[in-house]
Amino acid sequence: MEKKLRTKDKILQASVELFNQVGERQVTTNHIAAHLGISPGNLYYHFRNKEDIVRQIFKEYAKLLETRIKPPTDKAEALDALASYLDAVFELMWRFHFFYANLPDILSRDPALQQDYQHVQQGVLARVTAVLKALKQSEIIQIEDEDITDLAHSIKLLVTFWISYLKTQAPDKDIDQASVYQGVLKVLLLFKPYATAQAQPRISRLQQHYAALAGDATLV
Repeated sequence: MEKKLRTKDKILQASVELFNQVGERQVTTNHIAAHLGISPGNLYYHFRNKEDIVRQIFKEYAKLLETRIKPPTDKAEALDALASYLDAVFELMWRFHFFYANLPDILSRDPALQQDYQHVQQGVLARVTAVLKALKQSEIIQIEDEDITDLAHSIKLLVTFWISYLKTQAPDKDIDQASVYQGVLKVLLLFKPYATAQAQPRISRLQQHYAALAGDATLV
C-alpha cells in the first residue's frame, strides 16, 4: 500500500510539472508515464485517465487553499491577514499556474470539476469578504458595506485571470514567479482608493515588499 501511495503521489507531482511546463492540453498520460519511467498500465492502475489526474490535483489545490487562506482572528491582524492571503493565493497560483492559464477550457471539459471549482470559490469569496470587513473595522480601508462584496469579487477576478492575461499578452513567454508577483501589486492597487490616511504608509510598505519579489525597481 505504501508503494502504491508513493507512486500515485509521484504521478501527481510529475503531472503538475509537465502541465506547468507545456500546458495541460499538450500532455497525455503517455507523456506522464514516460517522464516517470513507468508503464502506461502502471499509471492507469492509479488513475483512470488524465481528467482523473486533473481532478486529484485540484483536490490538493483546494485543500491547500482552505488551510492557507484564513480570516483574521481579531482586528489587529487585519493587514497581516491581507498579506497572508496575497502570499498564499499567489504561491498557489505559481505552483498550479497551468490551471489558471487555461481555466475556462479545463473546466468546460469536466462538469464535475466545474461544480467542485464553483464550490471552492464560494468559500474563497467568503474568506476574502471577511478580510475586507476586518480591514474596514481596523480602519485600514474606508468602504461602504454594500460595496465590500463587489470589491471581493474584483480581487478574485484579478487573481483568477492574471496568468491568463499574461499569456494573452506574451504567448511565448514562460510564466515565472516574478510575473506572478506583479499580480499582487495589481491587487494592492485595488485597495489604494479605499485606504485611510493612517494606513497608506503600511500599504506602501507592502507594495515595496512585493515589488522586490516582482523585480520592479521603481517601487523598491
